[in-house]
Amino acid sequence: MPAARELLLDAAFAALRSRPWNGVRMVDVAAAAGVSRQTLYNEFGSKDGLARALVRREAEAFLAGVERALAAAPPTAAPAGAAAGADAGARCAAAACWILRTARANPLVRAALTGCRGDRLPVAAAPVLPAPRGPFAPAAPRRSAPGAAALTDAVRERTVRAVSGTAGERVPEAVQWACEAAVRLTLSFVVAPGASDEEAAAQVARLVRTLVGEHDAAGSRTDQ
Repeated sequence: MPAARELLLDAAFAALRSRPWNGVRMVDVAAAAGVSRQTLYNEFGSKDGLARALVRREAEAFLAGVERALAAAPPTAAPAGAAAGADAGARCAAAACWILRTARANPLVRAALTGCRGDRLPVAAAPVLPAPRGPFAPAAPRRSAPGAAALTDAVRERTVRAVSGTAGERVPEAVQWACEAAVRLTLSFVVAPGASDEEAAAQVARLVRTLVGEHDAAGSRTDQ
């Protein structure tokens, strides 16, 4: 059985689907979770504390999904001389599909990505996002800035790490720019949907392959 904390967060998230955050009562959240109101206050301290915990949980789950999508991208036919396995375009396309589907299904994620919070969403301090891991992570965890920038940066960092390959190697600037462009293009489809998820992901893949391909071609010419 889930712990009381998770039950309370689930109840708070469910309440947001039927009423604005300022209409969500702590006593109703506790009742829906099957625990006492005192247990709710013991866990989160206040309604603002509940909001911060809920936003943090959804952000962490979203970023974990981005990492899974980047890692699980299907292998593609790589150009001659390129590394085997999923290429940069396929990884970014897989992440784009996850982002678009999650933003459509989860109002908290959509609000965090776009910075547009309606009255149905809690206005709470930005969560401390889980620090990236691996060779491209910052030296120390940092507190996220308010708004969509923090979550966008976290997605970009994970994309760069997944696309760049071997630990310890310097990431070419062109690859970093390609990942940045992929994330920005994906977010444009979150804000203004104009294509199916698959069509949007295909556009992301083409953009990344073009940018990375131009970088590889320039490197080949330089080496000659």
